[in-house]
Amino acid sequence: MFDLGIAPGMGLDDFLPFVLVGFAAQVIDGALGMAFGVISQTMLVSVLGLAPAAASASTHLVEIFTTGASGASHIVHRNVDWGLFRRLVPFGVVGGILGAYVLSNIDASLARPYIMLYLTGIGFYLLVKALRMSKPRFEDPRMTRPLATLGGFLDAAGGGGWGPVVTSNLLVQGGDPAKVIGTVNTAEFLLALTISISFIATLGIGAFSVATVGMIVGGVIAAPFGAYLAKRIAPRVLLLAVSFVLIATSLFSIAKAWHLIPGL
Repeated sequence: MFDLGIAPGMGLDDFLPFVLVGFAAQVIDGALGMAFGVISQTMLVSVLGLAPAAASASTHLVEIFTTGASGASHIVHRNVDWGLFRRLVPFGVVGGILGAYVLSNIDASLARPYIMLYLTGIGFYLLVKALRMSKPRFEDPRMTRPLATLGGFLDAAGGGGWGPVVTSNLLVQGGDPAKVIGTVNTAEFLLALTISISFIATLGIGAFSVATVGMIVGGVIAAPFGAYLAKRIAPRVLLLAVSFVLIATSLFSIAKAWHLIPGL
């Protein structure tokens, strides 16, 4: 059982901030295909004062609900490439299961700074690509199965990575930004559900505190807005936004994890 540090008898004024955190994080994640975990945990710890462990527990539980709502919204807005979806899901799930298994034997967080450095480079590449884009020209991404396996593995073993790793690399391969974001978001629901089955089974209903419920409410309300934005924003602007968010969140994660790099 997790103690999320929320006192009983809290009123609407205490509940609303968690709703706003869930809403803000999900609008960005739904529109750009990444950053729910980084944004929500940063706001919970730095702004609302939750303990890091409590923030992490809340965020992982909330993602089950927000990814489901986000995926449904992207399906409604026809942002999902079902051929790409079928190529991503089975391998993402396998990677997630492997990551969950390896997590008990290896400290995967040691690799996180290096992964974030790689994603920072990808962010700058996408930035240059967006700035040079004239007429949108898209291709069906070819390297999908190994990418989905890696994304699922990192998400389970490293505490996140599906959105940044898979979305950014599919965009590098020339995928349509709206379709890539919608497909990756929709696939993430099944991945999150698979990874979290054992976690939910041992968690119990008592973990649904004010923080968790508030973020679920905000995230589910925000899901249609994120999917709508992904469909309506011009591809070049969407690519620019993805590159900025990827660079900012990766550099932030590097700064937090820098002490984990041996010799530094």
